[in-house]
Amino acid sequence: MQFDPENTVIMLCAQGMQLEGEGKRDEASALFTLAWNEANTPIEKFTAAHYVARHQTTVADKLQWDTTCLAIALTIDNDEMKATYPSLYLNIAKCYEDLNDIEKARTHYALASSYTNFLADDGYANMIKAGVEKGLQRVAE
Repeated sequence: MQFDPENTVIMLCAQGMQLEGEGKRDEASALFTLAWNEANTPIEKFTAAHYVARHQTTVADKLQWDTTCLAIALTIDNDEMKATYPSLYLNIAKCYEDLNDIEKARTHYALASSYTNFLADDGYANMIKAGVEKGLQRVAE
């Protein structure tokens, strides 16, 4: 997915990632929240929501932000965005699993699996596919 490096929201997220890498979690979280507040377009909202979700302190809050991120992604109709669905559904499934809602976890792991054909053939894709497979095994009937 192509991102405009001059876009304010993208720059805020990049700065947040830098701070995150330096162990400055609270400052990073503040920048991701600012990015969310500045976001106007679906791709900006999607990007910011993804990073905000990563910084939630409760499973319920993470689920809310992951669900928001997915809802935005589903409004962006292109195959590049579909490549994000497996990861998004995987994150949501894991939240449901952690919340002991096994039926919803199972449903979302299956949805993640159904979109893996949109992933590139690389290490990231292999990691996502392995996560989905392990999740499906954990919630198998």
